[in-house]
Amino acid sequence: MKKLLFTLTILIAFARTASAQTNELTGWAAWFHTQKFNDKWGISFDGQLRSADRADYLRTILLRPSVNYWFNKNQHLDVGYAYVGTNGRTVNDEHTYRLEHRTFEQFILTHKAGTNTGFTHRFRLEQRFLGGQGGSPDVFGQRFRYFIRAVIPTSQQAPFTNGTFVALQNEFFLNVQNKRNFNGRIFDQNRAYAAFGYRFNKQMDLEAGYLNQYVNQRQSHTLNHVIQVAFYTRIGL
Repeated sequence: MKKLLFTLTILIAFARTASAQTNELTGWAAWFHTQKFNDKWGISFDGQLRSADRADYLRTILLRPSVNYWFNKNQHLDVGYAYVGTNGRTVNDEHTYRLEHRTFEQFILTHKAGTNTGFTHRFRLEQRFLGGQGGSPDVFGQRFRYFIRAVIPTSQQAPFTNGTFVALQNEFFLNVQNKRNFNGRIFDQNRAYAAFGYRFNKQMDLEAGYLNQYVNQRQSHTLNHVIQVAFYTRIGL
C-alpha cells in the first residue's frame, strides 16, 4: 500500500511540474457495470460523459461493452468494442464531430491485500479506428494500457460489503503501432486518480474524486484536472 501511494504521489507531482502548454478543468460522469451469467461467462459495460474545459459543453461520449470469459473468480479475459464521439469547436466557434471506433482485448486480475483492501490490475490492448476530418483519411493504430486500482475501506469490516472507502488508481497509455497517426510518441497519456466512495451493498458503489490526466501531444502537453463521479454496479459476482 505504501508503494502504491508513493507511486501515485510521484505521478501526480510529475504531471503538475511537467511543461504543460494547456491546462483544463473538466467534469466526467461514468457508469461501470459487470455481470456474470455463470461461472465462465459474463458481460461488462461502461458509459461516460466528459465535458469540455470548464464544462463549456459536452465534449465526449464513450460507450464500451464487452464479453467476459472467467478463468476463476479473480481472473477474466474480455473482448469488446468502444464507441467514442468527440465534439469540438474551431476558432470560428464552428462545431465539429469526430468519431472513433475501437476494438479491444483485456485481461483483468483482482486480489486482496491485508484483510479487505481490494486490488484490480487491467492489461488492455486496443485497436483504434479514428475518423478523418476536413477530407483527411481515417487512421489506425494500437495502444496498450495498464491500469491499477485499490479500494481501501475505512473500516475493518471483512468482507467489506457496505460503508465508506477510499479509491486510488493509475493508468498509463502507450502507442504500440502507428504512433505517427496520433501524437507521434510512444507515451500517450497518464491518469492518476483519488476518490472517496460509499458501498451500498456488494452490488453497488458510488464515488467522487479528482483525476489528473496528463496528455502527451505532438508539440505540446495538456494537463486536465478532472472532477469525476462514478457509479459501479455488479451482478452475480
